[in-house]
Amino acid sequence: MVSKDYIELENKYGAHNYHPLDVVIEKAQGVWVYDVDGKKYMDCLAAYSAVNQGHCHPRIVNAMKEQAEKVTLTSRAFRNSQLPLLYKDLVELTGFEMVLMMNSGAEAVETALKASRKWGYKIKGVEQNKAEIIVCTNNFAGRTITIISFSTEQQYKDGFGPLTEGFKIVEYGNIEELEKAITPNTVAFIVEPIQGEGGVVVPPEGYLKKAYEICKKNNVLFIADEIQSGLGRSGKLFAYEYEGIKPDAVTIGKALSGGLYPVSAMLASKELLGVFNPGDHGSTFGGNPLGAAVAREALKVLTDENLIEKSYELGEYFRDKLKAVNSKHVKEIRGKGLFIGVELHKEANGARRFCEALMEKGILCKETHENVIRFAPPLVITKEEIDWAMERIKDVLLMD
Repeated sequence: MVSKDYIELENKYGAHNYHPLDVVIEKAQGVWVYDVDGKKYMDCLAAYSAVNQGHCHPRIVNAMKEQAEKVTLTSRAFRNSQLPLLYKDLVELTGFEMVLMMNSGAEAVETALKASRKWGYKIKGVEQNKAEIIVCTNNFAGRTITIISFSTEQQYKDGFGPLTEGFKIVEYGNIEELEKAITPNTVAFIVEPIQGEGGVVVPPEGYLKKAYEICKKNNVLFIADEIQSGLGRSGKLFAYEYEGIKPDAVTIGKALSGGLYPVSAMLASKELLGVFNPGDHGSTFGGNPLGAAVAREALKVLTDENLIEKSYELGEYFRDKLKAVNSKHVKEIRGKGLFIGVELHKEANGARRFCEALMEKGILCKETHENVIRFAPPLVITKEEIDWAMERIKDVLLMD
């Protein structure tokens, strides 16, 4: 079978809830992927930051194989020998006090929403069913009914009502709007330190610190959604570190397993995660021994191979190279670490055609918000590989 055959099968039998580029990937290693026709591509998306450690990292693969031969799933009805060790690794690495494991990023965010509301009722003293959570415009946190309820992307809501109440939306980066939106019923402010799906949008310098201080002053939880921006993607372990703050909670996922298995988590204080009692919240697969073993090795690879520091250095290098391309199509280049957005002018007629042209030249990336090309390669990329990519990216950005 060739690519065309697989695409026809997918279009015939699969729900059409995605619009992927027409490349059919068969195998991958590091920053490189190969399609069923034998063509080689550089991956500059990293599965939306899920493969920060590179595709099929041998250490993580071995950890998965070893654990898969022992025990993969116990459910949380019983304890297992990997989960406590993952808890310890996460607490020691991040400095938070307590962890709750889930599977997908959306589940981690749902966990944070539930914990915030219960904290508001049980500890802050908000009247029952009056809790408010503040979010930002152009946020993206997943696809559940509750999460799409606070999205500002109308397509995400169309046909899925009635939606969940209890959310206020303020402009991302606007500190005055945040301050005005807080009431005695506000329990949390959840924010992406860098908006990934929104177009790799970095807020104004000082915004996160001011927002944190306003939350502290008003006894409101400050929750950082670092599912895409965290675990080295931004050039720091977490993007909020650029502002010198420590959130009340953080949600992580994607690269937590190096792309081998769905693993996510909410990290917080004992006061916040301590609101959960047995039966309040859970997941059959959340905290399973296979996922825990994989996550433990994925975290070790990040630190042992200095991938966080490499992300910072190579991100600067990559952005400088992009800025040196004098393209009439480019409106702005932004980002931190290897989390880079190239926003195009509307006259460029969308980012999709540029991503398709890059694919033809052997580079895989994806448009976001129509006019933004996202470059987020695995953190194992080298300077020489960036140079190779830039020769092709330059040609595409300079096309008519």
